[in-house]
Amino acid sequence: MSLIVQKFGGTSVADLERIQNVAGRIAATRGNWDRVIVVVSAMAGETDRYINLAHELSPDPAGRELDILLASGERITSSLLAISLSSRGVPAISLTGGQAGIRTEGTHTRARVRTIQPKRIHQELDGGKVVIAAGFQGVDQFNEEQTLGRGGSDLTAVALAAALEADLCEIYTDVDGVYTADPRIEPSARRLERISYDEMMELASLGAKVLQPRSVDLAAKYRLQLVVRSSFTEGEGTLITPDTGGIEAPAVNGVSCDKKQSKLTAVGVADRPGIAASLFGTLAEKSIIVDMIVQNVSDHGLTDISITVNRDTAEEAERVMCETHAGGDAGKITRDDAVAKVSVVGIGMKSQAGVASRTFAALARERINIMMISTSEISISVIVQEAQAEDAVRALHREFIA
Repeated sequence: MSLIVQKFGGTSVADLERIQNVAGRIAATRGNWDRVIVVVSAMAGETDRYINLAHELSPDPAGRELDILLASGERITSSLLAISLSSRGVPAISLTGGQAGIRTEGTHTRARVRTIQPKRIHQELDGGKVVIAAGFQGVDQFNEEQTLGRGGSDLTAVALAAALEADLCEIYTDVDGVYTADPRIEPSARRLERISYDEMMELASLGAKVLQPRSVDLAAKYRLQLVVRSSFTEGEGTLITPDTGGIEAPAVNGVSCDKKQSKLTAVGVADRPGIAASLFGTLAEKSIIVDMIVQNVSDHGLTDISITVNRDTAEEAERVMCETHAGGDAGKITRDDAVAKVSVVGIGMKSQAGVASRTFAALARERINIMMISTSEISISVIVQEAQAEDAVRALHREFIA
């Protein structure tokens, strides 16, 4: 029997009118598929509102209580959508992450999916119902609520699609696919008909907000058929595949920008074995993801270590750096929240020379200073001042794509 998983983001279910529109789309889908599973996010802005409420009460709310609070947003949406579908004569039931069989592990607010036990989902599908699962959440081995981090509803959808061997997973959002750059920054950006898992993973991890990076990684692992489409317009969207299908891929397929970056530097760290291990081990224990790392050449037995992290975790990362052995040996810890990461991504970089020189030359022409550089096989990323980030995106898009 055919099975499809559809995920609708916060803007797609931002109010009752949009929830009704989504219900209409699901009703139409049910006419073409034997079984339908829907994953929903919280209504647009609700998660941020809950976080702000919590921080008005406490500067450091407990992760467990935050998870219970934040998980409520998706539950409200799933219930409202089930009510809307039922009013149309479409049998539907809403399930929490735990009821849907999503088992998690790890740190509160940044948990990982450990396993899926979809017995309840199968029962409801066998009964002819559309199953609406609350995204972004699950329960750990102690039946405690945990959330999956920003964009976690994407991960929920892909994990369910993989576990139930779905024929297709559709991600509905407020854009009609994956673009060569954010069209709000670069008006000439164009929609890609298809993009490889590797390129999408790089773009997602480097700041493109269309998909959560972990969801792309999981889709690639299970070779899942994944499509990004708009909730508001009809169209083919962008198909994410094992490869782009071209005979020779372009050097750069997309330019991304992540303005939620912070740069932290431990100044005057003792340059001896074990210092870096102590620092990064403690950051890992706190589930703080470190992106770029730069260590300067040692001078008189001292060195500087600079890292970048997501701005949401910058305060905690700064505290960890101050408390660890590395922080204690350092002259001081500095933090800069006014930075952004701009990246060029393309599978063609594997076989084409000169991408780095063109990247740096394009930025130099715009008098944009590069603070840090990071590369992978198919990407080049730079840290620049946040005020210059959009200029950098436009310059690189002109250089490689426009």
